[in-house]
Amino acid sequence: MVHSDAENAPGAPEIIATRQQTRFHIAEDKRSSDVSIEQLTLSIRTSPVASKAGKTVKTVKSKAGSGAAKTKDILVDTNLRLKAGVHYGLLGRNGSGKSTLLRALAGKMIPGLSLATKIVLLQQTATGSGSDSDTSAAIEPREKKPVLQYILEGDEEKNKLSEELNILTQIDPGDGDELGRLRAYRRLLYTRLARELTEAQKNAALRSGARGSQARKDLITMEKKVEEAHNRVDNIEEPLDAKECQDELAEASRLTAELQADLDERRLGDQEARPRKILSALGFTEQMMQQPFNELSGGWQMRCMLASTLLQDADIMILDEPTNFLDLLGIIWLQKYLVDLRTEANKTVVVVSHDRDFIDHVCEEIIMIKDESLVYFEGNLTAYEEDLKSRRQNLTRLKEAQEKQTAHMEKTIANNIRAGKKHGDENKLRQAVSRQKKLEDRMGMQTNAKGGRFKLSRDMAGFHSSKRAAIDIPPEEAAVSITIPVAPDLRFPGALVSLDHVWFSYGPKEASIIQDVSLSIHMGSRVGIVGLNGSGKSTLIKLVTEVTSPTRGTVARHPRLKLGYYSQLAVEELRAAGMADPSMTALSTLAAEAGDEMDEADMRGFLASFHLAGNTASHVPIAKLSGGQLVRLALARIVWNHPHLLVLDEVTTHLDFYTVQALSRSLRAFNGALLLVSHDRFFVKSVIEGDAELLGSDEEEEEEDEEEQTKAEMKRDLYLMKKGKLTRLANGVRDFEESLESRVDKLLAA
Repeated sequence: MVHSDAENAPGAPEIIATRQQTRFHIAEDKRSSDVSIEQLTLSIRTSPVASKAGKTVKTVKSKAGSGAAKTKDILVDTNLRLKAGVHYGLLGRNGSGKSTLLRALAGKMIPGLSLATKIVLLQQTATGSGSDSDTSAAIEPREKKPVLQYILEGDEEKNKLSEELNILTQIDPGDGDELGRLRAYRRLLYTRLARELTEAQKNAALRSGARGSQARKDLITMEKKVEEAHNRVDNIEEPLDAKECQDELAEASRLTAELQADLDERRLGDQEARPRKILSALGFTEQMMQQPFNELSGGWQMRCMLASTLLQDADIMILDEPTNFLDLLGIIWLQKYLVDLRTEANKTVVVVSHDRDFIDHVCEEIIMIKDESLVYFEGNLTAYEEDLKSRRQNLTRLKEAQEKQTAHMEKTIANNIRAGKKHGDENKLRQAVSRQKKLEDRMGMQTNAKGGRFKLSRDMAGFHSSKRAAIDIPPEEAAVSITIPVAPDLRFPGALVSLDHVWFSYGPKEASIIQDVSLSIHMGSRVGIVGLNGSGKSTLIKLVTEVTSPTRGTVARHPRLKLGYYSQLAVEELRAAGMADPSMTALSTLAAEAGDEMDEADMRGFLASFHLAGNTASHVPIAKLSGGQLVRLALARIVWNHPHLLVLDEVTTHLDFYTVQALSRSLRAFNGALLLVSHDRFFVKSVIEGDAELLGSDEEEEEEDEEEQTKAEMKRDLYLMKKGKLTRLANGVRDFEESLESRVDKLLAA
């Protein structure tokens, strides 16, 4: 069975989903939190790029010359399984297809999904949270409404009732009372049939064989009904006192009363209590709740859409990078909220996140996209990695032991054959044949699929082509690496940046955002700053990077200092520049920074070290790069000239956890200084606090890290920024976590 997403804009990738044929009935009229799809293949097909005028600019043909579109497989013949009430973490590298799979699932593009199942999706880079209902007509006016109203109107069932009631009660002033009510009633019937037509279209696309043929016949019948209903809205020819018209008017009155009663029932109680509670936990003030949604910044809009998603009555809730733009208080609140949600046994949750601590707390099972397949593991991410490491070690030891045993047996067999032939000893030759058969039968996996001891008569009864499966050691993940150039010598010592009793405010009568902060950063320093949004972290960064100057106090810099600054808006700024100039590429962007100091070959090699190689660097427009690729490009822009000090503000946003690990390793080995602002606890612990175990380092790597730290005379400090003041955290990020956990418990109990 095949389903294709044909609702894309011209030139946008098209999602194609196929699955194994099934002779069992698909219950499209029943809601379900379970998903079981066998032999799923998911692909994206790119169409010719369209110009603004709608004309094709460039057609990319395959080598065979058959057509202009290119198809890329995301998943091939794999099984998609979701169990009701389970929280899953969907993991995979940037570009592995996580967002494509989530979109296909939320849009019900996968054959076999129940059409009645309610699925809600919070997308990573969307302008709004998506769901299985078509609410596009209501998006524009809703965006202009205050945040609290925006959230309240996210209740799709309530919106549907309100829409139908509005249709019945809004009468054209040009019509008489009865004529207007009759026209409104027929308009409502047409609206309902149009909704049924959408479901019939999905049904016809999802079915095949005899049921598919019947579904397509039903679709044709439904299309005729919709057309007839549309014609009846405006063509009222029969007299209003006719029995049919009077029956319709009576039904209109009954429906109006019924819809009004349903809405009144939904409005009972404090409808705003739960939305206010969630918005407050996500950092919204009362004033912000009354602010129009479309006037919020992108980060606050994402928080608002997260709140709206959490309030949906969904069978399957999908959250794509929900921790982006949240501070640590919001992250801890969300993880506890989702853990408490496990009591709702029928709500399945699928989460994509680069925040390892968040995944470990929230997710009960892991789904890994790997080699165009879905791999399942019962346990969180840490348990998955420990299990994988343990299996590799055990299987490696078993394989090595068997290889030694095999070598010994082969030597014995060869000696027996040689001796048997030399002396004509048939017993020796039979013994050699027997040992060869034993060697073939008993070598391989010693355990069965259930983990018990392998037994040939039980585990491979009947005809078989081989006795036991070979020992298959799970391969190591292809290493992700990010190369940060070595910082040059300063020639004479001194602090790179020194803040001495610094204060800052935006005006003489304004409150001080930074209050009496003193901080020194030397070569090799590892300085981390944590704190809630609005505490003054970004302002402090601006003082360090000379974006602004202090109101009082002094900021001194080493005269030979080279500084690299990654802003938390770096990705958005690159994306906006790419939209303004479609010809911009990663290569041209770096060329604009480096000027004549690097030739093209050097720039290509440098970008390749950030996994922006070949055509990706020189031919793919910046506007088409993924969030992770834009982060790597932004990093390349600030480190190409060998800076002494790196200032990184929320650099892990948009990166997958493999790349976060690689960046952590690279920053640990960096000989220069680092000033890091981040809400990612794993990143802070591994880079600032120097916890090598989090990166899975072996003893040899840890010794090398210690040598590097000794050479650079590393000083590690983690500070809490609170109300403009800087306080050192003696026990690291755990101190901050504990202080926030008590606040979150109060928020959840309120």
